Amino acid sequence: MVLVIGGAGYIGSFTCYELAEHGHEVLVLDDLSSGHAEAIDARWLLRGDFGDTSLLRSVIRDHGVDAVMHFAAATGELQSTTDPAGYYRTNVIKPLKMLATLQQCGVRRFVFSSSGAVYGDARFPIPESGPLRPQSCYGRTKLAVENALEDYRLAHGLGYAVLRYFNAAGASPDGHRGEDHRPETHLIPALLDVAMGRREAFVIMGDDFETPDGTAVRDYVHVEDIAQAHVLALEALQPGQSICYNVGTGRGTSVRETIAAVEQVTGLHIATRTGKRRPGDCALRVADSSKMRSVLNWSPRYSDVGSIVETAWAWHRSHPHGYRALDE
Repeated sequence: MVLVIGGAGYIGSFTCYELAEHGHEVLVLDDLSSGHAEAIDARWLLRGDFGDTSLLRSVIRDHGVDAVMHFAAATGELQSTTDPAGYYRTNVIKPLKMLATLQQCGVRRFVFSSSGAVYGDARFPIPESGPLRPQSCYGRTKLAVENALEDYRLAHGLGYAVLRYFNAAGASPDGHRGEDHRPETHLIPALLDVAMGRREAFVIMGDDFETPDGTAVRDYVHVEDIAQAHVLALEALQPGQSICYNVGTGRGTSVRETIAAVEQVTGLHIATRTGKRRPGDCALRVADSSKMRSVLNWSPRYSDVGSIVETAWAWHRSHPHGYRALDE
């Protein structure tokens, strides 16, 4: 049984379906503070806080859990700069309590949803061996848990996989599952909000970066590709082993290029205006995912931002109010 912490969230829910397709038994623990019960099979869901160690211990023992995937985190880099206490509480303190509980219950395989934010800025595709210089509170909380995992491996034989993915985006091609954050801060769905008339304009946060068009460059990777990477990592993982993989396309796309892709897919003009850079924002962050490609035979099924936008547009058109549309 695989316990997916935060499995009703965006990436967690896609991973649950990928696990099921690979024949794994799935159980989700989620407090639904940011996830959506409608995003997953109702038979998988247990509602609760993973920071409740008594609950977590009971769930593991009652359901025969032998592996855990962890997706429950506060994720906004910008928001983390104004709420460090909340980010450390959710992203570090609770996971440390969780790891202690897993060790007590004998769970020895753990897959951690980390982030490319642990690297900070770089002028080239970043390999896993790249310097770890997070520029945001969010990135520092992710790196803190990565360090704790290594100490648990050394002390207790925990096997863990760290997945450092870059900018998750997209939705299921059939438009049934997608991204539903409230408020929405990610680039592609924010641009689609403009296309659907929910925002007057999109604010480009800085046009003076050292990039070809002055806007920040990111590696957008489809959420289904990220989900597949997590399952492949779990299936390869052994107790006492540590593995770390970047998950990305290796292709950088600027904000302006992404705007152009959204306009091409939707056939609509996206109104924009320019604002100031966000604190801690870096110019370029692109993954070197050659390690995962060679070791796990993983490759992204969606290799360009246009195909990613197409799936997101299908989701937004069929679910203009997110998962709430299922109740209408």
